[in-house]
Amino acid sequence: MASVKMEDCSPTLGLNVIIKDEEEDEHNIGESISKDDTADMDTFLIAGEQLQEDDKEKKSHCCSFCGISFVFISLLKRHINIHTGEKPYSCSDCGKRFSESGSLKMHMRIHTGEKPYTCSDCGKCFIRFFQLTKHQRVHTGEKPYSCSECRKCFSDSGSLKIHMRTHSGEKPYTCSYCGKGFVSSSCLTKHQRVHTRENPYSCSDCGKGFCRLDHLKVHMRKHSGEKPYSCSDCGKGFISSSCLATHQRVHTGEKPYSCSDCGKVFCRLDHLKVHMRKHSGEKPYSCSDCGKGFCRTDQLKVHRRTHTGEKPYSSSDCVKDFSCLGGFKVH
Repeated sequence: MASVKMEDCSPTLGLNVIIKDEEEDEHNIGESISKDDTADMDTFLIAGEQLQEDDKEKKSHCCSFCGISFVFISLLKRHINIHTGEKPYSCSDCGKRFSESGSLKMHMRIHTGEKPYTCSDCGKCFIRFFQLTKHQRVHTGEKPYSCSECRKCFSDSGSLKIHMRTHSGEKPYTCSYCGKGFVSSSCLTKHQRVHTRENPYSCSDCGKGFCRLDHLKVHMRKHSGEKPYSCSDCGKGFISSSCLATHQRVHTGEKPYSCSDCGKVFCRLDHLKVHMRKHSGEKPYSCSDCGKGFCRTDQLKVHRRTHTGEKPYSSSDCVKDFSCLGGFKVH
C-alpha cells in the first residue's frame, strides 16, 4: 500500500521537482539576464566615456581667446588670426592681405579673370560657387529668405540682413565727410561720391559721367528711346519708375513735399528745393558774362540770351522774335 502511494506520489514529487526546477531556471535566467544587461550597460557607459575622452583628445587644440577647440593645430592657427587680426597672406598683384590662404586664392581670380563656375541657364560665369547659387535664383525666381516684420522675400541672406535694418533703424556705416549713416557699405560708397565728385560710370554715346550704375542705365534710355514704364491712366511712357511715380501725381493730385517756411506744397522734391531758395536767397547758378545769380538753370539759360542775342521763339503771325517762351506766349 505504501509502495502504491509512493508510485502515485512519485509523479507529483516529480512534478513538484520539475516546477521547482523551472522556477529556479527562471530565477537563474533572470539573474543571468540581469547580470548580462548590467555588464552590457557598463560596457556601453565605458565605451561612451571612452568616445568622449577620445573626442577630447581629438579636440585638444584650444583657442586661448574664446575657448573653441579644434582637431588640428593648423585649424586653430587659422582661427586665431580672427582674434589677432593677422593677415599673413598677401596678393602679389595689389598687395591686399588676407587671414586665410583660401581667401587669397579667391581674390587672385579677380586679377587672373578666372571664373570657374558657370550658369547653365545663361552662361554667365562667377569667381565663387555661392555667387553662382545666388545668381541662379534670378532664373528660378526662388526667394528663400523672408522678413519676419513685413514678409518681403529675398534671394540671399545678405539682402535680408540689410533690409532688416530699415525696420530696426540700424545704420552701421557712417560717412566720414558729413556723418550721415547708411544701412550698407554699398550705399555709403555711392553717397561718398557726392563729396568726392567721382563719376566712375560714363555714357558711351555722349560721355556724360554718373556716380551710380543705375543712373547710367536710366540715362542710356534717353539715347535708345526705351520707355519701359507706362502710366496706367494715360499710357504715357517713362524711362524710370521714379519718373512714372512723379507723373502719376498729376492724375492723383498728390503733393507730398511741403515748404517748412510757407507751407506751399509740391508734387516733386526738386521743385521744393528750387522753391526753398526763394526763402534762403541761394542762387547757385551764375552768369559767366555778368556774374548775375539765379536759383534755377532755366532762368540762367534765358538770361544768357540777353548776351548772345538769341531769340528762339518766333511768331507765325508777325516777324517778331522772342528770347523766352513766356514773352512769346504773352504776345
